[in-house]
Amino acid sequence: MSTSTSLPDLAVTRRLPNIFDLVALICIVGALIAVARGASGTFAPLSALDVTPIRLDASALPGYALRTTLRMFAALAASLLFTFTFAPLAAKSRRAGLVMIPLLDILQSVPILGFLSFTVVFFMSLFPGQVLGAELAAIFAIFTSQAWNMAFSLYQSLVTVPEDLAEAARSFRLSAWQKFWRLEVPFAMPGLVWNTMMSMSGGWFFVVASEAISVGDTNWRLPGIGSYVAAALEARDLSAVVWAIVAMLVVILAYDQLLFRPLTAWSAKFRVELTQGAQAEDPWVLAMLRRTHLLRQAVDALGVGFNIVTGLRLSVGKRRARAPGPPSRLLDAVWIVALLGLAGLIVWRLFGFLVAGLAWSDLGEAVLLGMITLLRVAVLMVAASLLWVPVGVWLGLRPAWARRAQPVAQFLAAFPANLFFPPVVMGIVAFHLTPDIWLTPLMVLGTQWYILFNVIAGAAAFPGDLQEASRSFHIGGWLWWRRVIIPGIFPYYVTGAITASGGSWNAAIVAEVASWGDTKLTAHGLGAYIAQATEAGDTARIVLGVVVMSLFVVLFNRLLWRPLYAYSTRRLAIS
Repeated sequence: MSTSTSLPDLAVTRRLPNIFDLVALICIVGALIAVARGASGTFAPLSALDVTPIRLDASALPGYALRTTLRMFAALAASLLFTFTFAPLAAKSRRAGLVMIPLLDILQSVPILGFLSFTVVFFMSLFPGQVLGAELAAIFAIFTSQAWNMAFSLYQSLVTVPEDLAEAARSFRLSAWQKFWRLEVPFAMPGLVWNTMMSMSGGWFFVVASEAISVGDTNWRLPGIGSYVAAALEARDLSAVVWAIVAMLVVILAYDQLLFRPLTAWSAKFRVELTQGAQAEDPWVLAMLRRTHLLRQAVDALGVGFNIVTGLRLSVGKRRARAPGPPSRLLDAVWIVALLGLAGLIVWRLFGFLVAGLAWSDLGEAVLLGMITLLRVAVLMVAASLLWVPVGVWLGLRPAWARRAQPVAQFLAAFPANLFFPPVVMGIVAFHLTPDIWLTPLMVLGTQWYILFNVIAGAAAFPGDLQEASRSFHIGGWLWWRRVIIPGIFPYYVTGAITASGGSWNAAIVAEVASWGDTKLTAHGLGAYIAQATEAGDTARIVLGVVVMSLFVVLFNRLLWRPLYAYSTRRLAIS
C-alpha cells in the first residue's frame, strides 16, 4: 500500500526543481550576463578602439578572454551552419561535388591574411564607423580557420555510410530528409564532434591575425587575447606572454569541461558496433544535467520537437521508385564545359590584373618559393603521421584515456605559434642556426593535431565486433595494423591529413616570418612572400602569392589526397 501511494509522490517530485536545477539556473544566468557584457562593446563607435588601447595588465585578461571566446563561438556557429549545408550538397549531388570539393580545397588553401586583405573593407562598409564591422571581419577570419575541416569531416562520413545501414534505411522507406537526420548525421557525429573540437582549437592559432584589423594606413586592434599576445610580443614582455598562456589554458579547460567533454560522451552512443564496446564514465557536467528535473524536462521536450521535425517526410506527392541508371553524359558534358568556361573567365581576369603590375620573373619567384614550402609541408606531414597515428589509435580504442588526453590535446592544438617566437628567435640568433630549417617546425605546431584528432575519432568509431573478431583470430603485430586498424581508420586519417596539409600551407605565413621585438627572422618560402607583401600593402603580390599557394594545394590534393580518399571510400568503407 505504501509503495503504491509513493509512486505519484515520486512523479510529482521529479517535476519539481531540485538543487541541480538551481545550480544550472545560476550557470545559465551567469553565462547570459557574461555574453551581454562581452557584446556590449560591439556596437560602440570605431573611435573607441583608439581611446582604449590594449593594456598588458593581467587584470585586463578576463575581459579580453571573454571577447575572444565570444568571437570564436560565433564563428563556430557559422561553421556549423556552413557544414550542414555545404557537405550534404557536395556528397549527395555528383555534379555539385565536382565544383564544391575543389572549391573547398581552394578555400582551405587561401591564407587567413589573404581573406583579411579582401574582406575587411567589405565588412567595414556594412557598418561604417562601428566596431561591429571590425568584429564581423574578425569572426569571418576565425570562421575560415574552422569551417573547412568540419565540412570535410561531415562529407567524409556521408560518403562512407556502411551499405547495410543504407539498405536498412531503404527497407524502412525513409525519405531523404529522414535518412539524413536518422542515419547519416548520427553516423557522422563522433567524427564531427572531434573535428569541431579541433576546429575550435585551430581558431586560436590564427586569433592574433584575426583581431588585428588594417584598412589602408589605419590599424585597429580588437580587445582580445590575440591582440594582447601581439602587444606583448612587440613590447618583449615575457610576463605578459606567460599570463596570456595561463588565460588560454583556463578558457580551453572551461569549454572542454562544460561543452566538449559532454558532447564527446554523448556522441559515443552513435558508434556502429554489434557488441558492447569499451565505455568511460559520464563527465561530471553530463551527470549533473541528468540529475536535474526541470532542465531535463525542457531538454526532453526539445528532443521530442526535434524528432517530430526530422521525422517529417517532406515530400510532395508519391514518387515512383526508379532503378538508378547511368548518368547522362550529355548533361555531364554541358556541366563540365560550363565549369571550364567559368574557370577560364576567372583565370583571364586574374591574369589581366597581375600582368598590369607584375613581370614574369615575379611568377617564377613565387613558384620557386612555393616549391620550397611544398617540400617543408611534405616532410612535416610524413613526420606528423608517423608520430600521431599510433598515438591516436591507442587513445581512440581507450575512451577513458582519450578523455584524459582531450584537454591536453586541445590546449596544444590551440597554442599559437607566435608564443614560440621568443625562445625560437633567441635560440636561432644565439646558436647562429639557419632560419630555413629551424623555423620549419613552427608550421606544423597547430596543424598536426588535425591528424591526431581524426585518427582518435576513427579509432573510437571502429566497430567493437571487428575488434573482437581480430582478437578471436589472434591477429596482432604488424598484421593487425595492416589488415585491421589502418583500413578502418584510413578515411578519417585522409580527412585529417588533407586539413593538416592545407593548414600547414596557411601556417607558413606565420611560421616563415618570426619576430621578437626588433629581431626578425625570415625563411625562404611562399608564406614569407605573402606575409611581406601584406605588410607592404602590395595587393598584386598578395594576389599572386595566394593564387600560387591555392594552385599548389589543389594540385597536391588532386594528385595525392583525393585518389587516396576515393580509394578509402571505394575499398575501405565498413559494410
